[in-house]
Amino acid sequence: MHVGPALDCRVRWRIDLRYDGTGFHGWARQEGLRTVQGELEEAVRVVLRLPEPLTVTCAGRTDTGVHARGQVTHVDVDGAVDPLRLLRGLNGVLPEDVAVTAVTAAPEGFDARFSALARRYVYRLCDDPAGRDPLSRGQVLRVGRPMDVDRMNAAATGLLGEHDFAAFCKKREGASTVRALLEFSWQRTAVGQLEGTVIADAFCHSMVRALVGSMIPVGDGRRDVDWPAAVLAGKVRDSAVSVLPAHGLTLEEVRYPADDELAARALQARQVRGEVHQRG
Repeated sequence: MHVGPALDCRVRWRIDLRYDGTGFHGWARQEGLRTVQGELEEAVRVVLRLPEPLTVTCAGRTDTGVHARGQVTHVDVDGAVDPLRLLRGLNGVLPEDVAVTAVTAAPEGFDARFSALARRYVYRLCDDPAGRDPLSRGQVLRVGRPMDVDRMNAAATGLLGEHDFAAFCKKREGASTVRALLEFSWQRTAVGQLEGTVIADAFCHSMVRALVGSMIPVGDGRRDVDWPAAVLAGKVRDSAVSVLPAHGLTLEEVRYPADDELAARALQARQVRGEVHQRG
């Protein structure tokens, strides 16, 4: 971890973290509910001995129960900060289901949310009754029938590209549902274990879990391979598409451009979607 010099001006710090989403009502701060943002902002306040919490901005606002292994955030702090002490201090006061993995001075123009080029999520499935692992039950969804990975990959290919994903999103008033789906692929990682990787420039509310939900009836043979693409073209929610449970989903990575392109990327993202909440 890079440890930069302490500065006596307002500095933006990048804080990388991971968390088990089981005990949280998602990322976003909500009055009276336990959230990741609420826990992290309070931890920053305690460690820096501030009278009020500072606002922490994240790259992807995960929903209730969704996990993260590669969440990225930023916070603006006045005065000198030792990043190593901040990292150790945060991990000393944060609960056991949240861990900070790095604290670094953010490059000029960096915005955890708007500078991101893409978010990578992974959804994990188990389709083998004999392969059930009680130790992973909080991160893997069990499905009742064997899945055909080749069929799922063929169906997923039909969703790639920039589209209006209204059929796979919970619509928000005034919010765009146009997204660029960069990768959607499936692989077996072990007997009875599947992983679906979904990468996009950004995601609408529940989009990842709905996309994966459209793969289940294809994988078990109940729907044709071209059915998810037909749902997409309809641009309206289809009751046959299940929004899968949150616990199988993990935010694995957030990708950013080179440092000298961060500000331009943030400006572009704001212009394309405005202040639209981006969630997975």
